[in-house]
Formats: sequence, C-alpha cells, structure tokens
Amino acid sequence: MAITERSKEPRILVAGCGKLGGAIASRLNTSATVFGLRRNPARVPEGIQGIGADLTRPDTLTGRLPDNLDIILYCLTPSSYDQQGYRDAYVTGLTNLLLALNDRPLKHLFFVSSTSVYSQNDDSWVDESSPTSPARFSGEQILAGEKTALESGHPATIIRYSGIYGPSRRRFLEEVQEGRMNPATPAPFSNRIHEEDAADAAAHLVKVALSGATLESCYIASDCEPVRLDEVVDWVRQQTPCAEPQPDARKGGRAGSKRCSNKRLLSTGFRFRYPDYRAGYRAMIDQG
Repeated sequence: MAITERSKEPRILVAGCGKLGGAIASRLNTSATVFGLRRNPARVPEGIQGIGADLTRPDTLTGRLPDNLDIILYCLTPSSYDQQGYRDAYVTGLTNLLLALNDRPLKHLFFVSSTSVYSQNDDSWVDESSPTSPARFSGEQILAGEKTALESGHPATIIRYSGIYGPSRRRFLEEVQEGRMNPATPAPFSNRIHEEDAADAAAHLVKVALSGATLESCYIASDCEPVRLDEVVDWVRQQTPCAEPQPDARKGGRAGSKRCSNKRLLSTGFRFRYPDYRAGYRAMIDQG
C-alpha cells in the first residue's frame, strides 16, 4: 500500500539542489517524490533522489531526467560571477534542461530569480508590474532567464528574491559586528528575506500550483519591511557587541534604492516566520 501511495505523489525536480534548492526540496519531500539535480548528486539532502548532471553540458542530461515530472523548480547559481557565468546559470542551463524534457508537459515550471532585475534608485515601491531595466550584466542575464522560462511553453512562474540572509548566510551580520560595514546616513533602502522564509515561499507556491489553483507569472519574495541600510546597522549595533567602524568599512550595497512589495505573495496565503529584519537578525544573534 505504501508503494502505491508513493507512486501517486507529485513528482518534482529541483534543478540546482544547493543551499536554497536543497532547503526547498526538503520541504516538498514530505508530500512528493523529489529529485535533486546537481553536479555532485551525493550532496543533495537526505531523502532527495540525487541526479548527477551539469546543465551547461547537454550530454550529461541524456537519459537522466525522471519520467512524468509534474513540477520543475529551476534554482541555479553562477559558477563564476562574470557575464558568461551568469548566462550559463540562468539561460544556457535552463535552455538545455527544457530541450532534455523532449516536449514532455509539466504542470508548472518555477524559475528562481532576483530583485536585481529592478534598477530603481529613487526610494520608490516596486512590484511585479514595475519596469525591469537591470543596471548590471548579472540582472540582464537573470532577466533573459526569466524570458526563457516564460516562453518555454509550460505554465511558468518567476520568484524574484531580495537579499537572502540567515544562519548559513551571516556575512552582513558579521561585517557589522567586525566594524566592516558603516553606511552613510540616510542610506539607500534595502530589501531582504530570511532563508527559512525563502525556502518556505517557494515550497508554498509549488503546493499552490499542485492544488490546481491559478498562479501569477511572477512573485516578489521579500519580507514585510524594506528599510534603509543605516537603520539596520544601527539596530544591530544596539543588540550585540560590535567593533568600531574601520576606516575602510563598506558603505553599502550596489542595489539602488527601492522598496519591494510582497503583497502579491501574501495574497496567496503565505505568512512569514520572520516578517522583518528585527525578527530575523534577533534570532541569529540569540543563536550566536
């Protein structure tokens, strides 16, 4: 009976089963058969069926994709942070994966993207309908990947994440604590999402798609409080011992100044564990 029940479960492929992809896969594994594709399949999380392939090399995909997939979630990160690395990750890899499907239909394709596709620098609110004109080649290649997904012939949804942070992504917190971050006042607006919420949001949207409900073509995944960077730094300094700012301390990010709206994501019924930076960084500081 257990085998029969398992065979009726949705079949999901997480292409790019690394830090974020692996966390999403683990959340989906309780109610689906989940496959995780990465170069080293031994590194997929426990309980996920590993597939070893390099999406930039089509020959490694031959005969490797499972049959009867319902969902593909594409979650690659560049292997090099130059233009070719971004194109390989966001455009070439997805194109090769879609070709390897051989026109087998999907219920839904999800593409993990970034709010870096927005270049607004005027403190304005942006949502899924806002103009996208990336300021750097990285955003341009991510936007090209979005276009590839939306034109794939499969029902497709883009998930645009703002800056992901959390226990396994502590760089910003450590920079403040070590005096290596000292933004000017007032600093640009910044947007972020805790890594637990980032994984939860994607798993939530996949489950919505599997339920048969209609999804929009794009969702911004960012927490509920865009905030100026200097305010975050000042708050952290009040919560935990921090070194005095160093003379060469970093002044801030390169992401313009915008406020990302998550209203569309919230309208699907999603709720955040960490709705603002205080909740997320407080938990990290308490954990040490």
